[in-house]
Amino acid sequence: MRLQKYMALCGVASRRRAEEMIAAGQVQVNGVTITEMGTQVEEEDEVRVDGQIIHPEAEKRYVIYHKPAGEVTTVNDPEGRACVLDHFRDYPVRLYPVGRLDYDSEGLLLLTNDGALTERLLHPSHQVDKTYLARVTGSVSLDTVRMLRQGVMLDDHKTAPAKVRIVKTETFATVVLVTIHEGRNRQVRRMFEEAGHKVLQLRRVRFGPLELGDLPRGQWRELTPEEERKLMAYL
Repeated sequence: MRLQKYMALCGVASRRRAEEMIAAGQVQVNGVTITEMGTQVEEEDEVRVDGQIIHPEAEKRYVIYHKPAGEVTTVNDPEGRACVLDHFRDYPVRLYPVGRLDYDSEGLLLLTNDGALTERLLHPSHQVDKTYLARVTGSVSLDTVRMLRQGVMLDDHKTAPAKVRIVKTETFATVVLVTIHEGRNRQVRRMFEEAGHKVLQLRRVRFGPLELGDLPRGQWRELTPEEERKLMAYL
Protein backbone atom coordinates (compact mmCIF):
# COMPACT_ATOMS: atom_id res chain seq x y z
CA MET A 1 0.00 0.00 0.00
CA ARG A 2 1.04 3.64 -0.32
CA LEU A 3 3.26 4.93 2.45
CA GLN A 4 0.86 7.67 3.54
CA LYS A 5 -2.02 5.16 3.85
CA TYR A 6 0.20 2.87 5.92
CA MET A 7 1.06 5.77 8.21
CA ALA A 8 -2.64 6.54 8.65
CA LEU A 9 -3.37 2.91 9.56
CA CYS A 10 -0.60 3.11 12.15
CA GLY A 11 -2.37 6.06 13.74
CA VAL A 12 0.43 8.48 12.92
CA ALA A 13 -1.69 11.08 11.16
CA SER A 14 -4.27 11.62 8.45
CA ARG A 15 -3.08 10.88 4.92
CA ARG A 16 -2.79 14.58 4.16
CA ARG A 17 -0.67 15.22 7.24
CA ALA A 18 1.35 12.06 6.48
CA GLU A 19 2.17 13.48 3.05
CA GLU A 20 3.45 16.65 4.71
CA MET A 21 5.65 14.58 7.04
CA ILE A 22 7.03 12.61 4.10
CA ALA A 23 7.82 15.78 2.17
CA ALA A 24 9.59 17.17 5.26
CA GLY A 25 11.92 14.15 5.38
CA GLN A 26 10.53 12.76 8.64
CA VAL A 27 9.87 9.26 7.28
CA GLN A 28 12.31 6.44 6.54
CA VAL A 29 11.62 3.08 4.87
CA ASN A 30 14.24 0.41 5.47
CA GLY A 31 16.72 3.08 6.50
CA VAL A 32 16.14 5.31 3.47
CA THR A 33 14.56 8.75 3.91
CA ILE A 34 11.55 9.13 1.63
CA THR A 35 10.48 12.55 0.36
CA GLU A 36 8.49 11.62 -2.75
CA MET A 37 4.84 10.58 -2.79
CA GLY A 38 3.74 7.24 -4.20
CA THR A 39 6.17 4.98 -2.36
CA GLN A 40 4.73 1.50 -1.80
CA VAL A 41 5.43 -0.45 1.39
CA GLU A 42 4.99 -4.12 2.24
CA GLU A 43 4.22 -5.75 5.57
CA GLU A 44 7.84 -6.74 6.11
CA ASP A 45 9.22 -3.22 5.49
CA GLU A 46 10.56 -1.20 8.43
CA VAL A 47 8.95 2.23 8.53
CA ARG A 48 10.18 4.91 10.93
CA VAL A 49 8.71 8.33 11.70
CA ASP A 50 11.09 10.72 13.44
CA GLY A 51 13.29 7.71 14.17
CA GLN A 52 10.57 5.58 15.78
CA ILE A 53 9.36 2.35 14.18
CA ILE A 54 5.61 2.39 13.52
CA HIS A 55 3.18 -0.52 13.24
CA PRO A 56 -0.55 -0.72 12.53
CA GLU A 57 -2.37 -0.40 15.83
CA ALA A 58 -4.61 -3.34 16.69
CA GLU A 59 -6.36 -1.60 19.59
CA LYS A 60 -7.85 1.80 18.87
CA ARG A 61 -7.87 4.39 21.64
CA TYR A 62 -9.83 7.64 21.86
CA VAL A 63 -9.10 10.38 24.37
CA ILE A 64 -10.66 13.78 25.13
CA TYR A 65 -8.20 16.35 26.44
CA HIS A 66 -9.05 19.80 27.79
CA LYS A 67 -6.23 21.73 26.20
CA PRO A 68 -5.28 24.88 28.11
CA ALA A 69 -4.08 28.04 26.40
CA GLY A 70 -0.30 28.09 26.12
CA GLU A 71 0.23 24.65 24.58
CA VAL A 72 0.87 23.81 20.94
CA THR A 73 -0.97 20.96 19.23
CA THR A 74 2.14 19.33 17.77
CA VAL A 75 4.42 16.41 18.62
CA ASN A 76 7.24 18.79 19.45
CA ASP A 77 7.96 22.50 19.14
CA PRO A 78 11.21 24.05 17.86
CA GLU A 79 10.59 27.08 20.08
CA GLY A 80 10.53 24.91 23.19
CA ARG A 81 6.91 25.64 24.09
CA ALA A 82 4.76 23.13 25.99
CA CYS A 83 3.16 20.53 23.71
CA VAL A 84 -0.13 18.70 24.13
CA LEU A 85 1.57 15.34 23.64
CA ASP A 86 3.92 15.98 26.55
CA HIS A 87 1.06 14.70 28.71
CA PHE A 88 0.86 11.37 26.88
CA ARG A 89 4.49 10.20 26.79
CA ASP A 90 3.65 7.24 29.05
CA TYR A 91 0.32 6.38 27.42
CA PRO A 92 0.16 2.73 26.25
CA VAL A 93 -0.13 3.68 22.55
CA ARG A 94 1.10 6.63 20.56
CA LEU A 95 -1.67 9.20 20.24
CA TYR A 96 -2.07 11.98 17.71
CA PRO A 97 -4.40 15.00 17.85
CA VAL A 98 -7.35 15.20 15.46
CA GLY A 99 -6.88 18.66 14.00
CA ARG A 100 -5.53 21.56 16.02
CA LEU A 101 -6.35 24.25 18.51
CA ASP A 102 -4.15 27.30 18.25
CA TYR A 103 -1.68 28.25 20.98
CA ASP A 104 -3.94 30.86 22.59
CA SER A 105 -7.10 28.74 22.51
CA GLU A 106 -8.35 26.09 24.91
CA GLY A 107 -10.95 23.38 25.04
CA LEU A 108 -11.85 19.99 23.63
CA LEU A 109 -9.16 18.17 21.69
CA LEU A 110 -9.64 14.60 20.50
CA LEU A 111 -6.57 12.37 20.40
CA THR A 112 -6.44 8.87 18.91
CA ASN A 113 -4.28 6.25 17.22
CA ASP A 114 -7.06 5.61 14.70
CA GLY A 115 -5.62 7.17 11.56
CA ALA A 116 -8.54 6.21 9.34
CA LEU A 117 -11.02 7.90 11.68
CA THR A 118 -8.79 10.97 11.88
CA GLU A 119 -8.80 11.25 8.11
CA ARG A 120 -12.60 11.03 7.94
CA LEU A 121 -13.11 13.58 10.72
CA LEU A 122 -10.80 16.09 9.06
CA HIS A 123 -12.00 15.65 5.49
CA PRO A 124 -13.97 18.75 4.40
CA SER A 125 -16.72 16.63 2.84
CA HIS A 126 -17.87 15.42 6.27
CA GLN A 127 -18.39 18.98 7.59
CA VAL A 128 -17.78 18.08 11.23
CA ASP A 129 -19.27 20.75 13.50
CA LYS A 130 -16.96 22.50 15.97
CA THR A 131 -18.56 24.69 18.64
CA TYR A 132 -16.73 27.46 20.51
CA LEU A 133 -17.47 29.83 23.36
CA ALA A 134 -15.88 33.14 22.42
CA ARG A 135 -15.54 36.09 24.79
CA VAL A 136 -15.02 39.13 22.62
CA THR A 137 -14.52 42.86 23.14
CA GLY A 138 -17.44 45.25 23.05
CA SER A 139 -21.13 44.72 22.49
CA VAL A 140 -22.01 42.35 19.66
CA SER A 141 -25.02 43.63 17.76
CA LEU A 142 -27.73 41.58 16.10
CA ASP A 143 -26.46 42.88 12.75
CA THR A 144 -23.06 41.37 13.54
CA VAL A 145 -24.69 38.09 14.49
CA ARG A 146 -26.53 38.04 11.17
CA MET A 147 -23.31 38.83 9.29
CA LEU A 148 -21.40 36.00 11.00
CA ARG A 149 -24.27 33.61 10.32
CA GLN A 150 -24.22 34.45 6.63
CA GLY A 151 -20.41 34.26 6.32
CA VAL A 152 -17.61 36.80 6.06
CA MET A 153 -14.78 37.26 3.58
CA LEU A 154 -11.45 35.73 4.66
CA ASP A 155 -8.57 35.35 2.20
CA ASP A 156 -10.86 36.28 -0.69
CA HIS A 157 -13.25 33.42 0.17
CA LYS A 158 -16.47 33.70 2.12
CA THR A 159 -16.77 31.51 5.17
CA ALA A 160 -19.57 28.97 5.24
CA PRO A 161 -22.68 29.98 7.20
CA ALA A 162 -22.14 29.66 10.95
CA LYS A 163 -24.47 29.13 13.88
CA VAL A 164 -24.10 32.13 16.20
CA ARG A 165 -25.88 32.92 19.45
CA ILE A 166 -25.21 35.57 22.10
CA VAL A 167 -24.89 33.85 25.49
CA LYS A 168 -24.07 36.75 27.80
CA THR A 169 -23.59 40.49 27.59
CA GLU A 170 -21.01 42.00 29.95
CA THR A 171 -20.05 45.63 30.59
CA PHE A 172 -17.11 45.61 28.16
CA ALA A 173 -17.42 42.24 26.46
CA THR A 174 -19.84 39.69 24.99
CA VAL A 175 -19.85 35.89 25.23
CA VAL A 176 -20.93 34.25 21.99
CA LEU A 177 -21.51 30.60 21.05
CA VAL A 178 -20.26 29.87 17.52
CA THR A 179 -20.49 26.65 15.51
CA ILE A 180 -18.53 26.19 12.27
CA HIS A 181 -17.53 23.16 10.22
CA GLU A 182 -14.61 24.61 8.30
CA GLY A 183 -11.02 24.36 9.50
CA ARG A 184 -9.35 27.55 8.36
CA ASN A 185 -6.43 28.82 10.42
CA ARG A 186 -7.64 30.82 13.46
CA GLN A 187 -11.01 31.11 11.73
CA VAL A 188 -13.25 32.14 14.63
CA ARG A 189 -10.80 34.82 15.77
CA ARG A 190 -10.50 36.20 12.25
CA MET A 191 -14.29 36.18 11.74
CA PHE A 192 -14.75 38.37 14.80
CA GLU A 193 -11.86 40.63 13.79
CA GLU A 194 -13.56 41.13 10.44
CA ALA A 195 -16.67 42.17 12.39
CA GLY A 196 -14.69 44.63 14.54
CA HIS A 197 -14.28 42.54 17.71
CA LYS A 198 -11.16 41.07 19.27
CA VAL A 199 -11.41 37.60 20.82
CA LEU A 200 -10.30 37.70 24.45
CA GLN A 201 -10.86 34.03 25.19
CA LEU A 202 -11.76 31.08 22.97
CA ARG A 203 -12.78 27.64 24.18
CA ARG A 204 -13.92 24.71 22.04
CA VAL A 205 -16.77 23.03 23.88
CA ARG A 206 -17.94 20.54 21.27
CA PHE A 207 -16.39 18.54 18.42
CA GLY A 208 -18.85 16.55 16.35
CA PRO A 209 -20.93 14.56 18.86
CA LEU A 210 -18.37 14.95 21.68
CA GLU A 211 -18.78 17.51 24.46
CA LEU A 212 -16.13 18.97 26.78
CA GLY A 213 -18.53 19.04 29.72
CA ASP A 214 -16.92 19.70 33.10
CA LEU A 215 -13.54 18.13 32.28
CA PRO A 216 -10.99 20.34 34.09
CA ARG A 217 -8.46 22.33 32.12
CA GLY A 218 -5.28 20.29 31.53
CA GLN A 219 -7.01 16.95 32.27
CA TRP A 220 -7.94 14.08 29.94
CA ARG A 221 -10.15 11.01 29.89
CA GLU A 222 -10.89 8.15 27.52
CA LEU A 223 -14.18 8.15 25.63
CA THR A 224 -16.98 6.11 27.10
CA PRO A 225 -18.37 3.24 24.98
CA GLU A 226 -21.45 5.37 24.29
CA GLU A 227 -19.30 8.28 23.11
CA GLU A 228 -17.36 5.93 20.83
CA ARG A 229 -20.62 4.68 19.31
CA LYS A 230 -21.81 8.25 18.74
CA LEU A 231 -18.49 9.18 17.14
CA MET A 232 -18.53 6.22 14.74
CA ALA A 233 -22.18 6.86 13.85
CA TYR A 234 -21.57 10.58 13.27
CA LEU A 235 -19.70 10.15 9.99
